Amino acid sequence: MTDPRLTKLAGILVNYSVKVQKGEKVLIQNNNSEPEFVKALVRAIHSVGGLAFVDLKDRAIDRELYRGGLEEQFALQAQFELVRMRAMDAYIGFTSLRNSFAWKDIPSDKMDLYNRYIWKKVHIEERVPNTKWVVLRFPSPAMAQNAGMSEEAFEDFYFDVCTMDYAKMSKAMDPLVDLMQRSDKIRIIGPDTDLRFSIKGMPAIKCDGSMNIPDGEVYSAPLRDSVEGVIHYNAPSEKDGFKFEDVRLEFKAGKIIGAWANDSARINSMLNIDEGARYLGEFAIGVNPFITQPLLDTLFDEKIAGSIHVTPGNSYDDCFNGNRSSLHWDLVLMQDAAAGGGEIWFDDRLVRKDGRFVLPELENLNPENLR
Repeated sequence: MTDPRLTKLAGILVNYSVKVQKGEKVLIQNNNSEPEFVKALVRAIHSVGGLAFVDLKDRAIDRELYRGGLEEQFALQAQFELVRMRAMDAYIGFTSLRNSFAWKDIPSDKMDLYNRYIWKKVHIEERVPNTKWVVLRFPSPAMAQNAGMSEEAFEDFYFDVCTMDYAKMSKAMDPLVDLMQRSDKIRIIGPDTDLRFSIKGMPAIKCDGSMNIPDGEVYSAPLRDSVEGVIHYNAPSEKDGFKFEDVRLEFKAGKIIGAWANDSARINSMLNIDEGARYLGEFAIGVNPFITQPLLDTLFDEKIAGSIHVTPGNSYDDCFNGNRSSLHWDLVLMQDAAAGGGEIWFDDRLVRKDGRFVLPELENLNPENLR
């Protein structure tokens, strides 16, 4: 018997997130098979007259493919996947995490090939701008372990987060969207952090359950050459199978001129993948009231209430600052009091202090008002 929570989540994804219409083609891509949830998604798509297609992948198998793959293999795989993606109207992608570091020992030159061919050409250049898409995780023992929770408690947390009232959140985001679109100078202050940039003329986009589940952020993009100062991130980040910690970036005229972490050589190798990787593509404010600590999973961590993420790499087309890259790396800075505190200023006006919005028009975004 199917867990009713799976049916509810599938319904949210199909009817709210990507809004499948009759006759639309939908690709379900599942990393590490979760057949019951895949079947729930197929049923939800068929119930509205959509056409469901399924791609089952396994990260351990992909590891073997990529570790020894030649450039021709990556190019052909990207070519095949690109033809399929171009035929789709919508995309639902999810991973059931078994091991955060399953790809840790893939050589960096092979990961560069994966990012430049498959990730960039299929996902960044085709899926993101040309389909209705949503991505998420599926609860697993590995995710529960990363969160320091029992499997049962994590499942309850997961479904609370992923099936929250996104329509209520969406409405509460509107004043922040309006304020960001009227703002010019942004300043982020915190321990070993003083970062300044402009978002003048850039749109602000609310993420209210339509592209990520869980969701809960409002993003814009810095003007490419306006970024100055330093930011010291305090949330760990898993990227390409490696756990980065203590990431510190220094900017001048928009460019990352210094990068340090627990493996500074590795982070600089990533930032050297192309010219755009050393410029920012996104600035976002996290507001999900149910996510209060890092889980070593970007889809959750970038939504932490009281956080921001400042993203090296590619800029999204709906908020394009001119920066293109095969990298898009959401690095998270928590600013709640327990994490060391911090402030966000818009045009010399304090907007958020120690993770809490201080302007009256934004108080509905504080956690107690969104739960």
